[in-house]
Amino acid sequence: MNQQQQTEIEAAVYRRFVQHLRDNTDVQNIDLMILADFCRNCLSKWYKAAAEERGIELDYDTAREVVYGMPYSEWKEKHQPEATPEQQAAYEARQAAKRAGGAT
Repeated sequence: MNQQQQTEIEAAVYRRFVQHLRDNTDVQNIDLMILADFCRNCLSKWYKAAAEERGIELDYDTAREVVYGMPYSEWKEKHQPEATPEQQAAYEARQAAKRAGGAT
């Protein structure tokens, strides 16, 4: 596999991953943060950073729209309920474990 083919495959995987997140709106960002320590917003930040590394100016809201497939405010209204106390506690435990140098 050459570099161009690898880049094309990586781009296809990224598009499939983003579509998977769009199709599975029941998976909340907080659930992703608890399980994998990243979420759609993190992915948006990484997208923005990658653009900027290449000299492309991109604001965070535009990067979010790329990932969410719609403006974040619209996605949040349609798909994001308030975090439950259990989710919030699990997230806080994960963050505390990270600060302590461990993983959960």
